Amino acid sequence: MKKLSILAVCALAIISCKNDAPKQDLMMTQLRDSLNTIIAQKDTEINDMIATFGDIEEGFREITEAQSRVTLAQQGEGTNSAKRIKENMQFIQQTMRQNKELINKLKQQLRDSSFKSEELKKLIDNMQQQLEQKEAQLQALREELDKKDIHIAELDETVANLNSDVNQLTEESTQKSQTISQQDKELHTAWFVFGTKDELKKQNILTKDGVFSKTRILEKDFNKDYFTKIDIRIDKEIKLYSKDAKMLTSHPSSSYTLAPDANKQYVLRITDPNLFWSTSKYLVIQVK
Repeated sequence: MKKLSILAVCALAIISCKNDAPKQDLMMTQLRDSLNTIIAQKDTEINDMIATFGDIEEGFREITEAQSRVTLAQQGEGTNSAKRIKENMQFIQQTMRQNKELINKLKQQLRDSSFKSEELKKLIDNMQQQLEQKEAQLQALREELDKKDIHIAELDETVANLNSDVNQLTEESTQKSQTISQQDKELHTAWFVFGTKDELKKQNILTKDGVFSKTRILEKDFNKDYFTKIDIRIDKEIKLYSKDAKMLTSHPSSSYTLAPDANKQYVLRITDPNLFWSTSKYLVIQVK
């Protein structure tokens, strides 16, 4: 009986193993596929980087050859030599730009890649140094050509564009300065008028609807041309040429004095311009 029980358990275990086998096989297949995908992805990333490295190296080789052609052409004379120099210099400049873009692309590829390598980083840094050396050599070539009055059209165009940009920036700066100056001037501008009651009425500065109504100031379409414009930072004293004067507009009493001078004619002295003009930019004084 015991033997039968043991045999039954073994049989069940074997059947269970056989049932789990397909699941295990599927898991192993999925794991293998995932690993292959990762390896393939890394291979693709590395291959892309290697291709970019190759393009950069080819660019440097072509630049070196073009530099040699420029050096040889400098020894010649005439229109053909100058033409060859210009063509090669333009080619060098164009290839330099391409190599700069490729190096930046390579840096981005390394940053984005899951494959990190100090050796690759060193190689990229080395190419960056080569690019800087080539730029220095190109600048030296330009200076040599300038001494021989050989100007590269593309370089001249670049300089012209830079000058144009500078002029445009200067013009924009001037316009902004003028705008700021105008805004500053408007901010510190005020208007004043003084006159007899009848004079102020004629200009609609003083108005009254009925016989018993209260006199109002600056409520209707008053004549703004009758006012005098001033700069509140500069004009702080207004002579009224009258022995009688009364403020009609409201201004803080602590910001001014209204008193007669030695000739007994009233003078308005503004002691605190910012406070005085804070209530109104229009000043109306009635005199007799």
